[in-house]
Parts: sequence; structure tokens; C-alpha cells
Amino acid sequence: MTSTHVALYRKYRPQKFEDVVEQHHIVDVLKNTIKLGNISHAYLFEGSRGTGKTTMARIFAGAIGCTPNDLYEIDAASNRGIDDIRELRESVATLPFESPYKVYIIDEVHMLTKEAFNALLKTLEEPPKHAVFVLATTETDKIPETVVSRCQTFSFKKPSQAILKDVVLATAKKEGYTIDTAGAELIATLGDGSFRDTLGTLEKVIGSSKDKKLAIEEIELVLGAPRRDIVNDFISALATGDKEKGLNAIRKAAKANIDMKVYLRLILQKTRFVLLLKNSKDMAKEIKDDLSAEDFDFLSSLAADPQSKISSVVLLELLHTHDFVGKSYIPELPLELALLKLTNTA
Repeated sequence: MTSTHVALYRKYRPQKFEDVVEQHHIVDVLKNTIKLGNISHAYLFEGSRGTGKTTMARIFAGAIGCTPNDLYEIDAASNRGIDDIRELRESVATLPFESPYKVYIIDEVHMLTKEAFNALLKTLEEPPKHAVFVLATTETDKIPETVVSRCQTFSFKKPSQAILKDVVLATAKKEGYTIDTAGAELIATLGDGSFRDTLGTLEKVIGSSKDKKLAIEEIELVLGAPRRDIVNDFISALATGDKEKGLNAIRKAAKANIDMKVYLRLILQKTRFVLLLKNSKDMAKEIKDDLSAEDFDFLSSLAADPQSKISSVVLLELLHTHDFVGKSYIPELPLELALLKLTNTA
């Protein structure tokens, strides 16, 4: 008999307010709201994917005494029409089974049709006392202002690189694996500000590991990420204006079948750190927490070099290049063109 596999992001999903990471500004307000008995009839949780909006909604529902029998979760991406909202309105009118409140979590609420929003608005305008709505979205600008104005809005922050790295280290340990700082840093970077994506990336690495040790070389191979030296060589080339060194780094990445978007993302991150280290000494400790000791020393040396050509102009050009990577017939071409332009040889 085999056990059912549970994804890491579900296995380690926070179950109570105290488990929530990075969203303390929201947790504190919600806890005080419950303590004072000032429960609103509608909340809007906004923020990028994987930041814990739905998880927070479930925790909040439980904290106000809503049991699973009185908790309703609706995916607006699949149930976006007026008929779906009409069914919801009929459900709202009935009393809870066993709780003081019936809580309706509507995920991806921005996907509702115009007619569905109008129907929902009528419910939000005159809700029964036992109904609480939690609307979750990644795109608040697509929600009618009439709906937004009837909700208490909470903005979820993207977790920092350091937070995601700590989550990777802690989760790997709980699963019985060892992982070094550099490996956790890479996984956190590719998680792109999402707890869910970060844990999904870690799960992919764990699923491909033959033992309990997750080495950086193994992680790079599984994730199709470039070796650290290929990234640093390109950044070094930008700093010195060495087009041959930069082109050689790109060639190595292409030969290794590295995803150019991943490659450029890592370049962007580290180039930004160089600029921050160069212009803000106060940020050095925070940046150090996000990097391995080797990378921090490398980027610090570039920031301290008065001859370094890395500037805001360089970073802006790389940002523009990011829009073209993945769309080009030749994946590495946009990055090659950017390098030639920045080394004044185009």
C-alpha cells in the first residue's frame, strides 16, 4: 500500500496566524479585528501569486469560528458567470450549518464577468449578518471600483530573497535533506517571490535526488540553471567592458542548454546588488543575507572598483533585454546584442 503524495507547499501550508511568514502587517490587523469583534462583511486580499492570500483567508475563516461545513471556496477562473454568482447569492441567504459565519473565499475574483460582478455587488451591498466574503486577486485593477470600495483591502508583500532562502533551508531539513546556502539561494531566486513556486522548485530537486544531500551542482543540473561562474563571468565582462569574455559566457550557457530567461534573471539580480552595494552601505547586511559568501565578496569587489562600468544604464538595458528573451528565434541573441551595445561595439 503506497502513501498519497502531498506537495510540499500543501504539506507545509500555515494552519494558524502564528505560522504565517512575512505578512505580519496583515496578521496583526486581522487578529485585532477578531479580538474586538469588528468582523467586516467583505475583505479583498491582493498580491502576486504564491504570497499566501488563500491560505490567510482559510486561517481567518477558522479564527472567526467558521467550520469546514460553512466554508465555501470558489475559483472565479472556472466559475465566472452570472449563473454561478446567482447560485452563490442563494446560498448566502441560508443560515450557517454550525458556525457563527458562512465564509466565501472567491479566488482569482478579477476573472468574473461584468454581469457576475454586478450580481456580486448587490450581495456585497446588503449582505446577511452571517456572511463574510474574502476576495483574492493578483490583478486588483480589473475589479470594479464599486466592488473594491465595499471591501477592506489588504496588500500581500512578496517574500524577500532571504525569507525564501530560509524557507528552503528549513523545509529541506524537515524532509531530511541537507542543502548548502548557495543551493538554497538559487532555488529562492527561481521561486521569483512566491512561496508556492519556491517550494515547488525545491520539490523538483528533491524528487530527482539519489541521496539526502542536495549539492549546488545537482540543483543547477535539475533546474537547468547556469553555473555560478557563467553568471559571474558575464557580470565581470560588463564591469570591465570585455566583450569577448561576455560572449564566451553566453556561449557556454547556450551550449549547456540553459534557459536564457533564467540566465538573465540571475544576471539582473546580481547586477542590481552591485549597484545597491555601490550606492548604499546600509544595504550591505541585507544583501549579504541573500548571497553565498563567495558571491557577496565577488559583487562587493565590483561595487568598490572605481573603474567598474556597471551603472543604472547597464541595468536598464538588461531590463529591456529581458522583454525580448524567450521571443527570439535565437534564444541568446537579445543578450548578445545587449552586451555589444553596452561595450560600445555594436
